[in-house]
Amino acid sequence: MLISSRAVSDRDRELREEIERRLLDLSARLPTSSLGRLGRSALAALRGGRVALRLGRGGEKAMPGLDDLVAFVSSVGQLKGMAMKVGQLMSYLDLPLPQEVRSALAALQTHSPPMPFERVAGIVRTELGESAAPLLVHMEPRPAAAASIGQVHRARLPDGTDVAVKVQVPGVEEAIAADFRSAAVGTSFVGLLVPGASVDAIVREARRAVLDECDYRREARYQERLATLYAGDATLTVPAVVRPYSSRRVLTTVWAPGLSFDGFLATSPFQADRDRVGAALFEFYLGSLFRHGLFNWDPHPGNYIVQPDGRVAMLDHGATRELDRGFVRKLAALALAVHADEPEELRRAIFDLGIVRDGEPRDLETARALIRSFHGPMLRDEVLAFELGAATPFRAIASMKREILRLQLPGEMLFVLRIRFGLMSVLARLGARANWCRLERQYAADALDMSTHTQ
Repeated sequence: MLISSRAVSDRDRELREEIERRLLDLSARLPTSSLGRLGRSALAALRGGRVALRLGRGGEKAMPGLDDLVAFVSSVGQLKGMAMKVGQLMSYLDLPLPQEVRSALAALQTHSPPMPFERVAGIVRTELGESAAPLLVHMEPRPAAAASIGQVHRARLPDGTDVAVKVQVPGVEEAIAADFRSAAVGTSFVGLLVPGASVDAIVREARRAVLDECDYRREARYQERLATLYAGDATLTVPAVVRPYSSRRVLTTVWAPGLSFDGFLATSPFQADRDRVGAALFEFYLGSLFRHGLFNWDPHPGNYIVQPDGRVAMLDHGATRELDRGFVRKLAALALAVHADEPEELRRAIFDLGIVRDGEPRDLETARALIRSFHGPMLRDEVLAFELGAATPFRAIASMKREILRLQLPGEMLFVLRIRFGLMSVLARLGARANWCRLERQYAADALDMSTHTQ
């Protein structure tokens, strides 16, 4: 059975909206020391255990109450940083979670206990100096969104342009660094993508990538590049950066009106509209990787909206990264070899990426099985919609845990895997249909063709 947002009840949407409202009514100072975060993490775990205990009792009466869910989600949201990112991942990846818990965690995609507006205004003044005053005159005190690293306020420039002002939570960089000093955090984050792959190189890449998100100047540069790449595109748009009102901890962009992912699904869109949005997301997250070596590795539904003209506006670009052209070529060769399932081509691609080094047949076969699991239903050359349970093959991968530990997954694979698993999970909820197999093959072929012409 196709599982998409059509299986999500009005009660689930109401639950999420109520939790979002309650989260924005809370406020808490961010703990940044390892000890302080350990204590808050223990509290979040305790509240999560209370929810799990009620679920374990079974029956409708055992469903966790709103207060239990709010307490659990707010504990995670108050930690910001990695705890919240893990919560976001769990909210949309294809994991065996009760719908009530998934709906509650989904609130973390755009909401968490925010900073008081007085503190936000102070940060803006410190960061922007004289440019702050005209921005603050027409800035809404209540945030439009509050996520793992910063919160967004709607404002209006002196020329009448509506803008989104993202302000970083003070101390969040130190909090993330403290999180990664705990080996359990990095392992949990990576384990949501590849069970058993607690490879040091991947954990290091995860730490560097998340800390990179704290530099809004870097995000602004990538957002401008992506806006140029997709200028005039019929299905995608990237809001422009407003440089005079941006800094390392404040990022101002043109406001993009539209419906959130869940808001769009709540309209019961026609299949053609679902397919159009799905194709746009597939293009942005996989097409840009293969053709430009530039990609956003965080496809969670809080990062884009559907605009009134039908285009998908991509809002958050802190998780954008750039891959070396040589590595992209190797990824493209691997994708084409997996789709063709040609043993010699696949062997060569696996060796080129360093996944297997000693040539043992059992390791080659493990790598082949693992990589085919990564691709899952994308290997089927037909028009299809992803089904829940097939979108992210965690069980199949988990069964290979010991074998995976013998492989040498490059650190960059973390980003590729998060895109692939996250995107398939989103497309399953969306119920979008396309021949995803041929789309990916074309992207990979384009990457090899471009590589040939630039050599």
